[in-house]
Amino acid sequence: MEQLSLFDDRKTTAPLASRLRPDSLEGFIGQEHLLGKGKLLRQLIDNDNISSMIFWGPPGVGKTTLANIIAKRTHASFINFSAVTSGIKEIKEVMARAENSRAMGIRTVLFVDEIHRFNKAQQDAFLPFVEKGSIILIGATTENPSFEINAALLSRCKVFVLQELTKDNLVRLLSQAIGNPQGFGPVHINISKDLLEAIAVFSNGDARTALNTLEMAVANGETGPGEITVTKEILEQCISKKSLLYDKNGEEHYNLISALHKSMRNSDPDAAIYWLARMLEAGEDPLYVARRLIRFASEDVGMADSQALTVAVSAYQACHFIGMPECNVNLAHAVTYLSMAPKSNALYTAYGQCREDALHMLAEPVPLQLRNAPTRLMEELHYGEGYEYAHDTEEKLTRMSCLPQSLNGRRYYRPTSQGAEAAVKNRLEAIKMWRNKKDGEGE
Repeated sequence: MEQLSLFDDRKTTAPLASRLRPDSLEGFIGQEHLLGKGKLLRQLIDNDNISSMIFWGPPGVGKTTLANIIAKRTHASFINFSAVTSGIKEIKEVMARAENSRAMGIRTVLFVDEIHRFNKAQQDAFLPFVEKGSIILIGATTENPSFEINAALLSRCKVFVLQELTKDNLVRLLSQAIGNPQGFGPVHINISKDLLEAIAVFSNGDARTALNTLEMAVANGETGPGEITVTKEILEQCISKKSLLYDKNGEEHYNLISALHKSMRNSDPDAAIYWLARMLEAGEDPLYVARRLIRFASEDVGMADSQALTVAVSAYQACHFIGMPECNVNLAHAVTYLSMAPKSNALYTAYGQCREDALHMLAEPVPLQLRNAPTRLMEELHYGEGYEYAHDTEEKLTRMSCLPQSLNGRRYYRPTSQGAEAAVKNRLEAIKMWRNKKDGEGE
């Protein structure tokens, strides 16, 4: 029997991600916070009333796809521009075309992919044309626009933050790819829901990675009469990882991060590094682990060793800079430091108690002595009256109350005697004793 192939039809020669790129918002998956019913970006696209904007988000979340949807919906001239292959000369040529179109009453929408790759001079070339309305600029970037886009240009653009796709988003996308005629056509793909979820988890919110992984797994699947079967072993070969055995609720994912967290809390570096390795070697996103370490540094170590937060943040930056597998030792460094650091949950407890009071007292007024009085009216209303400037005193302390009147005397932060927090505890107790003295007593 002739071997079944997905690639006999010319329509299937394009990558799966390209074949399945939606051309309407109805087919777009994810970004519900921007594209849901009544959301701003959805209304702008539906009404063809877009203004200059920046799409900021990680790879594979739909930035270019949204631009293509806008291109099909808008009545303006749409120009697709790449920051990778274009320079000042190309920018000037496009701007000249846009000016001619404006003279004829035609709007020009210019989409610039990877706009952060443009240098300052190249970005400046857009500015006058954006200011006078010759073009509507849509930029896509994976980098923080605050750092990578010129302030003048950024101030004229609305920034829309696109989020990583959820596991459910990606499973839905993969399921559609299997059944869509533009996907695998008439071939029946036999792949379990568990394996689709494993692909979704491996892809870390990136639709392109998910579809490319599925395409590779199917291309290497076991062929049979009218179908192709993808097994766990085939998938593991395709992703070069042992997949985490996540169930449909992702329980194993949370079991492993819980084991890591509790091992560090129990000052057990051997167990902590083991659970770290289990996660990383199964394909977990190192940045996810690093974010959890940052949380742990303040929740479980806190003021007992404030250097712990610095170490955790540095580990996150190292993961961002060099990625896997090189960053595994950076994470092991941070995990060991956090495991061996003295522990205090005083900050976690203090914030939790403050949160309860804050939620029940959202309208509690700020005491007058803590308010600024930049106008005469505010002075007449006694704003700032009674404020005591600590730097004017010998002790650098005052007895002025800084809590709302109804909460005077309430204690939230109760430092422990662990590590460096012992000195903080002694300092705080000395301050409270000083404030509790009557004026002039013992002074």
